[in-house]
Amino acid sequence: MLENITWLGHDAFKIAASKLIYLDPFELAGELEPADVIFITHEHHDHCSPEDVAKIQREDTVVVAAENCRGMLEGDVRYVKAGDTVALDDLTIEVISAYNVNKQFHPKEAGGVGYVLTVDGTTIYHAGDSDPIPEMEGLEVDIAMLPVSGVYVATADEAVEAANKIRPKLVIPMHYGSIVGSRADAERFKELWSGEVVILETERS
Repeated sequence: MLENITWLGHDAFKIAASKLIYLDPFELAGELEPADVIFITHEHHDHCSPEDVAKIQREDTVVVAAENCRGMLEGDVRYVKAGDTVALDDLTIEVISAYNVNKQFHPKEAGGVGYVLTVDGTTIYHAGDSDPIPEMEGLEVDIAMLPVSGVYVATADEAVEAANKIRPKLVIPMHYGSIVGSRADAERFKELWSGEVVILETERS
C-alpha cells in the first residue's frame, strides 16, 4: 500500500486504492485526479480548504468532514464526530478525536478529528492536528500518519510518544515543510522512534 500513498505536503495525502482518496487537500497543484472520497480533519484553512476540495471534487465525490466544517463545503458532505463509524462500499472509517493536551490551538471541545481508514486490506491512521492522546492507545493500524512539527501539533519527541501508543507497522511523518516545521523534524522522529519510518518526498499534484 505504501507505493499507493502520495504526500502532497503539510497534512495532505492522496491514496490510490480501490477508491481514490484525499486527506486534508491543501495548496494542490498540477494534474489532479478527481477524488472518490475526501477527508477533512477540522475547520482550519490549511485542512478545510474549499478551493482545494473543488479542484478534485466530482458530482459523486463523497466528502467526510469534521462537524466544525459545517457551512464551508458543498456537495455530498458527511459530517462526523469522534466515535462515529462510516462505511462507503469497501472503505470503512473510524473517526478518532484529535486535539492538543499542552497547546491551545486545538482544544478537544473544538471537535477536530483523525481517521482510521481500512481500504484494500490495509488500515491507515491519519492523526489530524493532534498531540499524543489517550484515544490513540490500542489502535490497530498498519500505517500511521503523525504530525511532528510542534507549535500547533505534536513535536517529533511527542510523536514518538504517540507512535508508542499505537505501535503501527510503519509511520509516515507529516505536518512540516509548509506552514511550520521542516524535514529536520521528520528526521528527528525517525532517529528517535524504534519502528519503521518512511519520510516521503513531497509531490504537489
